[in-house]
Amino acid sequence: MTTRTPIFSAAEIAAASELINQSTHVVILTHMSPDGDAMGSSLAMRHFLESLGKQVAVIVPNSFPDFLAWLPLANEDIIYETQRAEADAILEQADLVICTDFNDPKRIGALGDKMLEMACPKVLIDHHLYPAVFADFIVSVPEASSTCELVWEVIGDEAIRRLGDKAKDIATCIYTGLMTDTGNFSYNSNRPQIYPIIAQLIELGVDKDAIYNAVFNQYSVDRMKLVGYCLYQKMRVFPENHAALIYLGRKELYRFNFQKGDAEGIVNMPMQSKDIHYSVFMR
Repeated sequence: MTTRTPIFSAAEIAAASELINQSTHVVILTHMSPDGDAMGSSLAMRHFLESLGKQVAVIVPNSFPDFLAWLPLANEDIIYETQRAEADAILEQADLVICTDFNDPKRIGALGDKMLEMACPKVLIDHHLYPAVFADFIVSVPEASSTCELVWEVIGDEAIRRLGDKAKDIATCIYTGLMTDTGNFSYNSNRPQIYPIIAQLIELGVDKDAIYNAVFNQYSVDRMKLVGYCLYQKMRVFPENHAALIYLGRKELYRFNFQKGDAEGIVNMPMQSKDIHYSVFMR
């Protein structure tokens, strides 16, 4: 029988909690071109911190795909690329910055330079290798399936359950990150510890089938044609290297009315071939 054990120590969680408890105005940052894990982890933290009475804002470097816009409070994210003045004003008031799902300030573009100038404490919660040392407290666990898994551990299942209706919003955000960063649990998901988490998320009201449909079954017809074009016209295979390359130019993107998020998952498609072990997608 598998039992779930925390992925990091109680002392580490306590240290992060202490920084959170001392804060009033919290800003949550995540990486450029936010994916499901970036959006899920940042929004889950926002829901939780607001339940503690904090003033919280999520700032993203640029816009996110439409298929993530349904996430609770996603429509209130501040986009630094187009709302810089508003974002800078919020950053000036912040007494805590929480960075989710990125390991280096470079991954948040111009927002990274602004963040590094800030004197307030910073917390990093991430699962990528080799985190840059820019935060006062770092939760970095590369073996984790996703940053959402770590956010679940930082908050704690008991704390989430006490939030009533708000618990479902947090659970929905966390499940979305778990699902998208594992390809619906088809890779990076062999650690048995994540499945008790999934069970608890469903107990909190998560409709996993509805989330799958909202994320993976909402593409446009143009995107479907783009995928066909990539695989039939643009995929180059290098058998001696067990590798594949797909590349698209600006005119080709325009031809298929490319929208943010349309490239999601294309890089993985060549590896459905038994002879391809490496895949590169460039645009």
